[in-house]
Amino acid sequence: MTTVLLLRHGRTNANLTGVLAGRSPGVELDEVGLRQAAAAAERLAPLPVRAVVSSPLRRCRQTAKAVADAGAAALAGQNGGPLPVVTEAGLIECGYGSWTGRKLSDLAKEKLWSTVQQQPSAVRFPDGEAMSEMSARATAAIRAWDQRIAAEHGDAALWVAVSHGDVIKAILADALGMHLDQFQRIMIDPASISVIHYAGNRPFVLRMNSVGQDLESLIPKPPKKAARRSASRSAATTGKKAAAKRPARTAAAKSGPQAAVGGGLGAEDLL
Repeated sequence: MTTVLLLRHGRTNANLTGVLAGRSPGVELDEVGLRQAAAAAERLAPLPVRAVVSSPLRRCRQTAKAVADAGAAALAGQNGGPLPVVTEAGLIECGYGSWTGRKLSDLAKEKLWSTVQQQPSAVRFPDGEAMSEMSARATAAIRAWDQRIAAEHGDAALWVAVSHGDVIKAILADALGMHLDQFQRIMIDPASISVIHYAGNRPFVLRMNSVGQDLESLIPKPPKKAARRSASRSAATTGKKAAAKRPARTAAAKSGPQAAVGGGLGAEDLL
């Protein structure tokens, strides 16, 4: 199937100050976050991205727009302009309920904190979402988009999904075959890129938490048939050029000693 590039949003003031932003409205990228989003977009720009899908929260939409805008030149040859950013509710941040907006240092003193770290599959946040529910809907959203994009653009298609740290960790854990209780072992930094290829038999995790690695190796290679046709055309063109030059050399060679040695080839053809 397709290859998805999971991009976490850039840094926000909540990240900087240690506040659990959750689904709080109006949380935007700070100056560092804007630069991080631009850098991630620059890394993604050479890739033939077929779709940019985002959590509906503003910090993700800002990051996704940077990606779509930076990729406009590369996409122009495919569809005439930059791709729109499509929002996907399944990629929204976990619903932290009454924990939303509180300091992480204070939350770490709560009894539930230990369970969040050690057994997240058993956690439901006060007045909020269960982490298992978050994992299920995020994974379902990614797999649904994978099938949709494969149907529209083929199994070699690349696409970007912009989301949040815990959401991306849950998607990666699913792809790795890890139980949700182990997903806290995964680190996802702001504006980092993780890559999953969904094959017919299983997912393959190609990158995790990448913040500077070159991504151009992910560009799909042309189909073998197309490559063979290209090679055949190249060989035919080369052959015609060689044939056009050969009679003159052969005629010259017949009058010299190379006629007996090289079967009518000039001296340069014997080297």
